[in-house]
Amino acid sequence: MHKQLIRIKMALHPRSLRERVKRLSFATLILGFCVALPAQAENRLQAFIGQTKAMTAQFSQTVYDRNGRKTQEASGSFQLQRPAKFRWTYQKPYEQLIVGDGKKVWIYDADLAQVTVRPFDRAVGESPAALLAGNNEIEKFFQLKDTGNRDGLDWIEATPRSQEGSFERVRIGFKGDDLQVMELKDRFGQTTLLRFSKLQRNPALAAELFRFTPPKGVDVIGDQ
Repeated sequence: MHKQLIRIKMALHPRSLRERVKRLSFATLILGFCVALPAQAENRLQAFIGQTKAMTAQFSQTVYDRNGRKTQEASGSFQLQRPAKFRWTYQKPYEQLIVGDGKKVWIYDADLAQVTVRPFDRAVGESPAALLAGNNEIEKFFQLKDTGNRDGLDWIEATPRSQEGSFERVRIGFKGDDLQVMELKDRFGQTTLLRFSKLQRNPALAAELFRFTPPKGVDVIGDQ
């Protein structure tokens, strides 16, 4: 009966599994671009990654369908610490917390009173974008190229070598040495735009940010 209630609660909730996996991919994708870089990549991206051991920022997220119509908006903040630790917090339109502690990834949906936990390696292995969080061989999974200047930003495009994942391409926009925008196009024709603000590189971050203990009374799905 308990498991049945969990399934019913998830079915009634508007959040899809695709959206949950995509949010996890966004979180680990940011971490991944601060983990490693192939030698032939753009100097600006090299400098950003090489000089970034930790990072915090606020973000806004907008999703457009294949016709360019806005279908979703969200916002929040994130912190990351090399290697393999991140905290990604959605504050609007509903609360969700994703924490990677280096061994496991925890996804906490407060309004569902539910926590999903996965082994880190398995979680980051579910899409090419997410793989970046745990593997230093970015060139093994992506082709990187400079796509020039657009809207006042210098862009680099990352195209997955595999055709099996959900993302068709990822574009990263820089202004000077600062990460400003990430644009992700999935294989369903949707485009997700992430804009960053109040970005700080190499701040001192408390270790507690990257630890998670499920609150009492919540449903926990997965291996603890």
